[in-house]
Amino acid sequence: MNLSELHRKLIAAARTEAPDTRVPYAFEQRIMARLAGQTAVDSWGLWGRALWRSAMCCVAFMLVLGVGFHFLPPSNPDNLSQDVEQTLFAAVDSSADQGGDVR
Repeated sequence: MNLSELHRKLIAAARTEAPDTRVPYAFEQRIMARLAGQTAVDSWGLWGRALWRSAMCCVAFMLVLGVGFHFLPPSNPDNLSQDVEQTLFAAVDSSADQGGDVR
């Protein structure tokens, strides 16, 4: 059977039926009670919950990296301390080379 013909027949059959004008018992009260029971969406609460979840993920990631770096053998243990020292004293060394006052 053709789909458009079937559609036309179903619509014609639906139009012959009169709609029911009765309303179920206490329909308005049920709808109003359901509406009163719903709370408004707390957008600050949603943001707070999402931020706490992301903070927990960051803490877990930091702990995994910390444990990993603690137990992995360092390639050159003195290299980091020397790099930090050179970086901190770079400004002092450059001003001393130029003959300026160090304050």
